[in-house]
Amino acid sequence: MQRKKRFIAGAKCPNCNELDTLMLYKENDVEKVECVECGHKQSQVDDEVAKAAPQPSQVIGVFKP
Repeated sequence: MQRKKRFIAGAKCPNCNELDTLMLYKENDVEKVECVECGHKQSQVDDEVAKAAPQPSQVIGVFKP
């Protein structure tokens, strides 16, 4: 199965500093970013995901259509 990849407009690679070379894709439900110029890869680890998730006290309501 082929992964759907998309470029991140205006993003700069932290490794080679090239502009507009980062692509975003999901692999096993984990978001990953890869530079097509130098091959630098990043992924979001579980601890970062937990920090980014809103705390229950911050949520006013959840919309379920």
